Amino acid sequence: MRDFSKDHRWLSLNTATIRKQGDFVAIAEACARHKIRGVSPWRDQVAHVGLDRAVKAVKDHDLELSGYCRGGMFVADAAHRQAERDDNKRCVDEAVALGSPCIVLVVGGLPQYSRPGSVTSKDIIDARNQVDDGIAAMLDYAKQAKMPLSIEPLHPAYAADRACVNTTEQALDICDRLDPNRTGMLGVALDVYHIWWDPQMLGQIERAGQDRLHAFHVCDWLVPTKDILNDRGMMGDGVIDIKAARAAVEAQGFAGYSEIEIFSEHWWSKPMDEVLQTCIERHKTVV
Repeated sequence: MRDFSKDHRWLSLNTATIRKQGDFVAIAEACARHKIRGVSPWRDQVAHVGLDRAVKAVKDHDLELSGYCRGGMFVADAAHRQAERDDNKRCVDEAVALGSPCIVLVVGGLPQYSRPGSVTSKDIIDARNQVDDGIAAMLDYAKQAKMPLSIEPLHPAYAADRACVNTTEQALDICDRLDPNRTGMLGVALDVYHIWWDPQMLGQIERAGQDRLHAFHVCDWLVPTKDILNDRGMMGDGVIDIKAARAAVEAQGFAGYSEIEIFSEHWWSKPMDEVLQTCIERHKTVV
């Protein structure tokens, strides 16, 4: 494995980690101040400052994206399906402008949660079929822009409202169906928070191989977890063997950033510089 103990050149900050402390421009400035070169911005944060200002902030501070969050939410009723596809095309255009290496896909759950206003449904099989169709449509557009798509499997607790793709195996099955020639245009973004519990994790990482391992996200699972969405832990504060997961992806040739993504009311209440300094210290010792 790469030695992270001496510096933090392979640390990337997912901007959700300090989303409540400042806008994207302020986050970019803080990353430069702490010599963090990698970032993964969220679309709402980019929209808040405007795409042009976001692109300028990336360039001004010599930042490099590890991903763009997020495309997806593919599940909708017929009346909202075209809006979903148009929105994902805009996501591709934004990712190109920002210079992202990939778009992270959170695929959506049941339609009433994925696309507000959609007809209520309990049919998760139909939802998963819609995910395949939605990714296929987005992939056609993304190929023209040479923008890889990265499916992020989410913990099963999110199956209804955020993602009905819940294991690495499911995500790779979609890759096999839609990109059987392994072009590199469709792969996975693996977040230890969502996959650490899966007994098939190591085997599925090996199955993914270098060409489908697009992104690697880190945080920790706290015991007890008080809120399944907004109580993620700082690396080292929970039960995930992060080094083992990193060893597995690097054994397949993954040499990208380890992206810190922490949704946490606790860490959102801390000063931005304190959070970033803690991220740097934990990245060196725990990741």
